[in-house]
Amino acid sequence: MTNGLSRRHVLALGAASLAASATARANAPGFPRKPFAEDHNLRPLPFPADRLSGLSRGLIESHWKNNYGGSVRALNAINKRLNAALSDKDLQAFVYNDLKREHLMRTGSVILHEQYFDNLGGSGEASANMRSIISAQFGTFDRWETEFRRIAAGLGGGSGWVVFGYNRHFGTLENYWMADHMHSPASTAPLLVLDMYEHSYHMDYGAAAGRYIDAFFNNINWDVVEERLSG
Repeated sequence: MTNGLSRRHVLALGAASLAASATARANAPGFPRKPFAEDHNLRPLPFPADRLSGLSRGLIESHWKNNYGGSVRALNAINKRLNAALSDKDLQAFVYNDLKREHLMRTGSVILHEQYFDNLGGSGEASANMRSIISAQFGTFDRWETEFRRIAAGLGGGSGWVVFGYNRHFGTLENYWMADHMHSPASTAPLLVLDMYEHSYHMDYGAAAGRYIDAFFNNINWDVVEERLSG
């Protein structure tokens, strides 16, 4: 982390909150799962499905149950196959790697969907704290939002994700374009995640991806974004 961002981070979020986060990490339990785990479950929505403004209950429930849920179930199935295949000494490496590719894709889909749903359910209003932090990096908050929206609009009608993240290696806050579940920016902690696959909006908006992007911004839970930054 660069000294500039470190100082702004401490000033904006408070040295006390950062110290508390460090203490919590130090006291965290061991790894809760082992490789090849088959017990991944759907994480409940953090808000009532009919609560969001401009995103219907039917859309949210379908997205959660069918798309996110499908990846959870697929990840469990792939892990089961991988665990068994590892003991097969005659299995060719390229066949095993086909399973590992699917494992990578489903892992990304599960995690990104959970982060997406978790950063919804709010008022869409960023706190003065977050606006100040983002403005310090981008010049103005509006400049950050303009870029985030532009990336999302460019993905409309296709597939992919927009991720606003903290790049630990460079010590920067940046917006990232992602074509799929598998190729994420290295050494970056996601802070705000937007699903731009058509399944995330087509039921409500058809091809009008711009209206979905507006609805997303109206429902961002900025408290979650701020917690991710301080965590």
